[in-house]
Amino acid sequence: MRGRSVARVAALALSSLMAAAATTAQPVPRPFPKPGEPPPTPPEQAAPAAQTRQPAPGEPTEAELGLPVYPGADYLTSFDAGMGQRYHLFGTNTPFPDIVNYYRIVLKTRGNLIFDQPATHTFEIGRFREETMAFPPGVTVKDYTWSGSEGYLHVRGTEGARYRTVIQIVPVLPGSR
Repeated sequence: MRGRSVARVAALALSSLMAAAATTAQPVPRPFPKPGEPPPTPPEQAAPAAQTRQPAPGEPTEAELGLPVYPGADYLTSFDAGMGQRYHLFGTNTPFPDIVNYYRIVLKTRGNLIFDQPATHTFEIGRFREETMAFPPGVTVKDYTWSGSEGYLHVRGTEGARYRTVIQIVPVLPGSR
């Protein structure tokens, strides 16, 4: 695994999830509608604000991350990964397989299913440099509904919310692609 230990990969996957994307001229895939929801408005008919994801104050932008964020995902928090890196967590109630398929299309890579239970899928983007990085840049997607769980509980202040799927993004550092 490119010189990384299995323990490092397991720690990364269990701690949360990563994400990664390549910029292309092709349109970004839209999330699939859930049963009973109306189909999404085609991009040419949508209002400009609906076409781009607007980050909340304090939330990293896709330009800062160097990777796309799943549309509609909520920014949860970030953690110090060491060696000058951070990883950022986003939560969504979109099912795990849909999130994995979204990143497969956007990143143009299959990624790797590293755990069956709980389902955890990684997409590594760019080169991992052990001497300067704690984690490889990319995206990890984790299913928090396995074994009957109600989802990942994120508490902000006195309010809590559960998320079926958590996306962890380790930003792409300049020169790592």
